[in-house]
Formats: sequence, structure tokens, C-alpha cells
Amino acid sequence: MSEQMPPYEEQYFIDTSKPVWNYSLFTDDDIKSYQYGTHCRLYKLFGNKQITVLNTPGTYFAVWAPNARYVSVIGDFNHWNKDAHKLIVRQDSSGIWEGFIPNVAVDELYKYCIITADNETLYKADPFANFAEKRPKTASITHTLNYNWQDDLWMKKRKKINALNAPFSIYEVHLASWMRPDKYNEESYNTYLNMIDLLVPYVKELGFTHVEFMPVMEHPFDGSWGYQGTGFFAATSRFGKPEDLMKLIDTLHNENIGVILDWVPSHFPADAHGLYRFDGEHTYEYADMRKGFHPDWNSYIFNYSRGEVRSFLLSSAHFWCDRFHADGIRVDAVSSVLRLDYSREEGQWEANIHGGNGNLEAIDFIKLLNETLYRDFPDIQTIAEESTDWSKISKPTFEGGMGFGMKWMMGWMHDTLKYFKREPVYRPYHQNDITFSMAYFYDENFMLPLSHDEVVHGKSPMLYKMPGDDWQKFANLRLLYSYMFLHPGAKLLFMGNEFAATGEWNYKSELQWDLLMWQSHQGMKECVKALNKLYREENALYEKQFEHDGFEWIDLKHESEAVLAFKRKGLKAKDDILVILNMLPEVRWNWKINVFGKTKWTEIFNSDSQLFWGTDEVYNPNIDMQEIDKAAKYFELNVHLPALSAVVLK
Repeated sequence: MSEQMPPYEEQYFIDTSKPVWNYSLFTDDDIKSYQYGTHCRLYKLFGNKQITVLNTPGTYFAVWAPNARYVSVIGDFNHWNKDAHKLIVRQDSSGIWEGFIPNVAVDELYKYCIITADNETLYKADPFANFAEKRPKTASITHTLNYNWQDDLWMKKRKKINALNAPFSIYEVHLASWMRPDKYNEESYNTYLNMIDLLVPYVKELGFTHVEFMPVMEHPFDGSWGYQGTGFFAATSRFGKPEDLMKLIDTLHNENIGVILDWVPSHFPADAHGLYRFDGEHTYEYADMRKGFHPDWNSYIFNYSRGEVRSFLLSSAHFWCDRFHADGIRVDAVSSVLRLDYSREEGQWEANIHGGNGNLEAIDFIKLLNETLYRDFPDIQTIAEESTDWSKISKPTFEGGMGFGMKWMMGWMHDTLKYFKREPVYRPYHQNDITFSMAYFYDENFMLPLSHDEVVHGKSPMLYKMPGDDWQKFANLRLLYSYMFLHPGAKLLFMGNEFAATGEWNYKSELQWDLLMWQSHQGMKECVKALNKLYREENALYEKQFEHDGFEWIDLKHESEAVLAFKRKGLKAKDDILVILNMLPEVRWNWKINVFGKTKWTEIFNSDSQLFWGTDEVYNPNIDMQEIDKAAKYFELNVHLPALSAVVLK
């Protein structure tokens, strides 16, 4: 919709004698789809819009406050006088207050003054603002997004890059704590523009295909890491203006790196300027606190039964894909959205009309969300952080699924970490922790996550989850990362994991960059670089990563030695690779493996390489092969396996 004078102006009498002119951008169709819950472009209508009316420049404001009896705009331009610029409520059932205020320019601070039905006065930030004051201040800022994108080539080819049959390797980043100008000062931030010079070349060097930003939407409390948001259409001002984030994303695209944005439609905090009791009533959240309050996070749950709320959330997700060219969204806490009994004991929740624990209107919303995004942006990916056994999360809605493109494989993560934490002597008795993932892998399109959640709150950094002395810890961690990159599915690695941080992640500080002076940590980084390169270059690791015939167990019969072998298969047999994992700190000389098909194999990766701070003493310059059945092309391979290592043959 155009943000200029609409053709239906005559429907609204513009009284130029009033401080707020009676003016609207909404059509009847906008109101209908908004109330029905299907409007996905509300960011073109609500909030503040810099326009010209009757040759007079100014700002149009629109806000939803259906239970208010009075709404005005207050700001620097009227000395925060709540009586100066009263908005006009539409004469329909929409509950929208709107109006044009002449001569209000960009970069003006403002809020809405809302007087409730009970005569309570609330001062609220604009839910649709694109820019806000840096916390702890809470006012919105009049702003018109204006950026000249230079990523046409990326946008044309990203369908192929984001496809399920392409390598998909994510570096998860918390922008504030990745690196700081002053690492001892939590108020010290690199800007979005700083990150162009710092983060972009680093991600490119590591070889990740995508970067995922933990929530960059405006939020008041740093300790929430962005997951307690108050600005669903505003990039946080901690790091600069919204256009600066656009330039960062643009630069990543021009370096062939995709951008995934964390997005939180599950809950919001109770901050006075935010959505909670927006007009004195439970406007955005459920009134019934059995559904409306999050016991885990002391926050409030969106009322998915309300059309206006569904349209708000749809429009937020749409906004980041549209205006910020996001290549996908990772949807946080999907389990808590879908389940009425999430983190609730018996008696703390009420079953749905069918007697089940599913939030029926939330289920419908999630399906609509994915249908809408894939309709308008068919070359993105939506990724669910969903931690239960809810079925068909990443299956199309027309097949009865929730419609996501991918789902985090939380079961794989828990089983894998449980296995690798064990002293090697016990691993032969727990091989199922490693093999079980393939029993259900094809139920979903899975992403393997080693995320921020695994290195905080006393869980220890990845390195210190590993048993043994220093050498064994590093060897185990290289082996774990190798297993992740060679296992089917997309990958996600949290920042700092790539060089084996020795401290838990601390959002108040920065990564331990000084560790890279040590060969052990530099070697870990080189190992991750090599694994990313292997993943991108070996077709067998991605062409069929979500297909049954892309994986085959070759050897599961050596539990006592804790050696496993499997094949990864591409579209062409010549691209197949053989993966052998030695999970014990013992060298295996002349290890025998029987395989079909190939007459020659070459070692293409060894996690014990000296480049990775391995011993470099056990490798396979030539692989001896013995013919078992010539007609069947069945051979016996003799392979040397370093201790605690992954070896890849092609």
C-alpha cells in the first residue's frame, strides 16, 4: 500500500483547524483482514509514517487500543503534553486510533498516552515503531526506513543456497558479546557497522554458509539476550540505526553468507512501556493466566485466538523478511506455543475442547505463519526450536504438518553430549546414544544444534564437557564436531565453540579471543574451518541429507572397541564417502572394514591432523584393499584409526 495520500481521502474529513487531522491509511479490506487475523503487512499502516497531506509535511500515527477511552501522542514536539495531540478513534469496530500531526519530522521522540476505561493513565511505546531510544530509556522514535539494497544477485540465487539439498551451516551470534571495544565494560558495544569489518570476514574465513543473530529486536533487559522483546518491528538501537543492520545483512549477502534472525512470537515482558495491559485490559495477552502467563520466564503469552494479535505477529515475521531481507527466521520456544501444559503441573492448565493439551488457535496460527511466509518468500527457511516429540513440525501443512522448513534436533544434542561426557571406558556400553538418532532422523528435516543454551547456567563450556586430560579433551571435541558435520542434517554452532572457549558464555563480556594465541585453540578453529569446507565441497554430505538413501550404517558390530562406520551418499555413487569414528583413546592399526562398490579409497579428512593440534602420527597415505567378492564388488579395507578421531575416506 502506498504511504502517500490515498484515493479514498474523501471518506475522511480533514479538519485543518485541529491539531490532529482526521486522516487514515486504512481501507475497509485492511480492517477486515486485520480483525480476521490474516493481515501480514500492517507495518505499512500502523506506527508512524512520514507523509504529506494537503501540501503539509508531518507524521501519521495509528495504534490499536480497543479498550481505551482516550489516546494521544506525546513527545518532544509538544513538550509531552497529553492534551496537545489527541488521536481520533475510527468509527467502526476496529479500536484503531489514528491521525495526522502536521510538521512532526523524523527522529522525534514519542509515546502514546492512553487513558483506560478505569481512568488509569498509561504511557506506551509504539508497538509498530521501527526505532527506539537506547535502554534504559523507552520512547519510540519517528523514523522512515530508507536503505538502497545492493544484494540483487544474492536474492536471485538464495533459493538454491537455502534449499534442503544444499549445505546449511550456521554460526550463532549474540551481537553484544561476540566482541566488545572494551571487553571489561558491558556498556561497550560494537555497532552494526563495526561488525561489517569484524564479524563478516571472520564468518567467511570459518566457512559457515549462514549466520544466525540471537534476537536483534528491541528489548529492555540485556540479561534476556533479546528473548524478552518490546519492539517487534524495531532493530535494537544498542548497535545503531535500523539501516546499519540492513547494511550488515547486505554485506553478509554480498559475501555469500545468509542471515537467519531469531524471532520470538511466544511471549513478551511486563515492562510498563510494552504490550502488557496495553490499554488497561489484556489486549495482546490471554486474560486467563493459565494460558496467558509463562511460569518459566515471568512473561506473558500472546492471545492467538484474537485476529488482531495474529495479524500483529504475522506482520512482524513478514517485516523482517521483507524490509531486512532475512533469509529465514528461527522461531523460539515453539513447544511453549503449541502446548497448553508446557511447564505446568496438573490443575494449572485446562484441556482444549477435544480433551487434549494442544493450544488449537496457536496451532492454527503457526500453520498460517509458515504458509504466509513461504507464499511470499518461497526461498527462505523457517526453523523451529521445538523440544518435544510433537509430530510433523517440519512437514507441509497440506500433509497435516506445522509447515516449518526445519526443526532443531534436540534429542540428538542431548544424546550426543551425554555420550561424549562419559569417560571413554564406558562408551562401549552406550553406543545407542550415538546410533539412536538415525532411528527417527527422517521424521523431520532436522538441524543439529550446539547452541548458546548448552554453554550457560553451569552447563560448562563445550571443551570442559569432554573427559580426559587436555589432549583428550581437545581430541574428543574435534571428534564431536566431526560427528556433527558428518551426520545428516543442517548444522548450528554457537560462537566461541569454534575455538573451544574455556569459560561459559557471559553476555556481559566478550568471547575469549586471547585463547587463539594457543595452538590447541587455533587448531580447533582450523578443524571447524576444515569441516565447513568438507561439508560444502562434498556432495554426499548435503545432496541427500534429508533422504533415506543418503545414509547407510556400515559397521555397528564393534561396540567393545567403540568404532562406528557409515556411508554418506550423493546423487552419484562416485561422490559417496565413508566415515569411521574411533571413540576410544586407543590407536587402531589395520582396522578392517568391508564395503561394496569402490575399488579405491583415499583419506580426505582426519581429525588427528597436526593442523588441528592432533598427533599427526596415524593417517592413511595409501589404503590397502583386499578383494572379497569380485562379482559383487565387495572389498575389505585396512585403515589406520588415530585415537579419539574421525577419518573420512572417498
